[in-house]
Amino acid sequence: MPESLFFEKREGTIKLASWNVSGLKAALKKGFRTYVEAEDADILCLQETKVDKEIDDVVSNKKYKYRWWGFDDKKGYAGTAVFSKIEPITISYGLSTHPNPEVTKGRVITLEFETLYYVACYVPNAGEKLVRLKEKIIWDEAMEKYLRQLDETKPVIWAGDLNVAHKPIDLTRPKTNQKTPGYTPEERADFERILNGGEKKFIDTWRHFHPNTEGYYTYYSYRFQCRSKNIGWRLDYHVVSERILDRVIESEIRSNVYGASDHVPIVMVIKNL
Repeated sequence: MPESLFFEKREGTIKLASWNVSGLKAALKKGFRTYVEAEDADILCLQETKVDKEIDDVVSNKKYKYRWWGFDDKKGYAGTAVFSKIEPITISYGLSTHPNPEVTKGRVITLEFETLYYVACYVPNAGEKLVRLKEKIIWDEAMEKYLRQLDETKPVIWAGDLNVAHKPIDLTRPKTNQKTPGYTPEERADFERILNGGEKKFIDTWRHFHPNTEGYYTYYSYRFQCRSKNIGWRLDYHVVSERILDRVIESEIRSNVYGASDHVPIVMVIKNL
């Protein structure tokens, strides 16, 4: 993790940041705050916090007056958090469309603003040897239904670790990972359907701005020196309703912010909420 960081802040815009911290307590000891202070996002969402109670001093209480935590029933597992400088109209947890909504409460936090919904999300992994692939498919169906329901009322920003590499360009070794969680044909088809399967489309903003860019990833396994060899996966996204794409100014991967987690943060700048 670099000791000092600098990121531009555009006047009159809203900056959204998302980061799978792979254990918040560990990340706090590895430069987490250095990034958060330098980025100075208006909304920061975290995934895989692995905590079962709130931590008070994670971010500046003065800057981020509004904060929400989602906890998994399983101790030290999953978990989400959202810190915001801007007060939303309403807040909700989990996926109401899931057959068992209770299992989703630590993974989805939805903020309603004046002109859109912001859905902070940590999508489940299909599991080693794909033991949870069926559960993942059920999740994907519920997620699609949920996003489309929201989208009927207001456009949506869907942010977080979505645990899927959409296309071969989104991971280093597509040919050898067809049966790896996050790149199975089923998961990729589900994600494609969410983006393009309805009358109203959703847009993967990073890929929209970087249509042919290769070698940019958001996750690098700690094993096999993956980071130094640039062997990675793009699993983290800012997805938006197509009708607000013209409000998106930029969508970036903070590739240089590595070391506090096995993921790097992602950032999207929009005109307004």
